[in-house]
Amino acid sequence: MIPIKSPREIALMRTAGMIVGQALRLAERTIQSGVTTKDLDDIIRKHITAQGAKPSFLGYRGFPASACISVNEELIHGIPGGRVLCQGDIVGIDVGVCHEGFHADSAATFSVGAVAPKAQQLIDITRQSFYQGLQFCRKGAHIGDISQAIGDYANKHGYAVVEHFTGHGVGASLHEEPEIPNFFTGKRGARLASGMTLAIEPMIIASNRPDVEILKDGWTVVSADRALTAHYEHTVLITDGAPELLTAREGDVS
Repeated sequence: MIPIKSPREIALMRTAGMIVGQALRLAERTIQSGVTTKDLDDIIRKHITAQGAKPSFLGYRGFPASACISVNEELIHGIPGGRVLCQGDIVGIDVGVCHEGFHADSAATFSVGAVAPKAQQLIDITRQSFYQGLQFCRKGAHIGDISQAIGDYANKHGYAVVEHFTGHGVGASLHEEPEIPNFFTGKRGARLASGMTLAIEPMIIASNRPDVEILKDGWTVVSADRALTAHYEHTVLITDGAPELLTAREGDVS
């Protein structure tokens, strides 16, 4: 059953989402050649805690950091450490914040300086695939409508959509019902209602292979063929009208 949030719970998630957006913006401004992934994680953690909130990921199922930071062929769940970013890399940053018991979750893939055209195109298509799905984040639509819009758009541009990991509900728990695949499964799924909060997150590979592997650290997910990957995510509130991005950053549009 998909939880419906009360006005109070939505207000708490808006605050969590605002902090998420601020943390991602700070990280984006810090990204440059020579910065380590741990440097970015430190900035994110310090900002979240300074707002009186908690990093949702820190300690979650044993995850050892405040943000998931994944570079190039690393799709999701990268553990921040001593890896130094280099010109031409692309880096995915996934941040969750818990504010007074309610979570918000968002991710984006950023370039380190000038990147190859194929890398920038992957970033752009992954971001736009989210917005294709967002068109169906409306009362009365179905989960499958979101999934199909994301998958069709990515596939149209020759990219593979990861099938092993999905978007999800979010709220009092970091991961709630429903699962939200980024491709059409053949089922339309649950009907959306006002008050639902969903983490919509396309995960795309610049390849025709959707296969992924988990590295020996038990967390980092990479493309099986080591092709470039990208990730984009927002926490979305279903309303009686247009959807609301609870994790919006400057430049994002609902």
